[in-house]
Amino acid sequence: MMKDKLLSWLNEGSITIPAFLLSHYKIMGLNEQEVMLLLQLQNFTDKGNGFPTPQQLTSVMTFQETECLFIIQRLIQRGFIEIQEEYTDSIRHERYSIDPFYSKMIDCFLKVTKEKQETQDEAEGESLYTVFESEFGRPLSPFECETLAMWMEDNHHPDIIKAALREAVISGKINFRYIDRILFEWKKNGIKTLEQAKSHGQKFRMHQKRTKRLEPAVSGKEVPFYNWLEQ
Repeated sequence: MMKDKLLSWLNEGSITIPAFLLSHYKIMGLNEQEVMLLLQLQNFTDKGNGFPTPQQLTSVMTFQETECLFIIQRLIQRGFIEIQEEYTDSIRHERYSIDPFYSKMIDCFLKVTKEKQETQDEAEGESLYTVFESEFGRPLSPFECETLAMWMEDNHHPDIIKAALREAVISGKINFRYIDRILFEWKKNGIKTLEQAKSHGQKFRMHQKRTKRLEPAVSGKEVPFYNWLEQ
């Protein structure tokens, strides 16, 4: 008997509610009654009734038919619901579509995500300026600030820019021209992660050491040190 009841409960079906909706319906301009009505419309549609009457809707909700009609009309006017026509055996039927509601939710999600990314980028940018000023031991000049902004606009991740700064420090050449050349070479070589940058830097320094060891053995002639960053 208990098993039959559980099976009956499972056969009622379920409706998926995006967690984003629960935390952002206010931003979308919806209140609790409107959200619940939209979910009820989805539930009725899933069960084969695409155009429930106000009486059917209010039978499972807590407000009156007149209020239900008012909310539906308001949602239609604000573009959350559409009434669509469909034909079965040449007979015209109407149904509610809440696709516009889901479309608005997607737009809201994209907007919120973009705003979060912009806030994160701004914070990373501010942190980047602080790191450079700390390493240079002085405030950056307007030209240097513009160069930093240019690097970020050129899709260099702040962490990669910091890694290039570290390479310049290790090489004893803390200037923006040198750092710009490092970033140029990394981009040309497809270096996009800190691990790749670290590995590339280590290989360059090993090459630098080997070159210096070979210098005295070249016929007593002075051989200029080849620095790929300055070519």
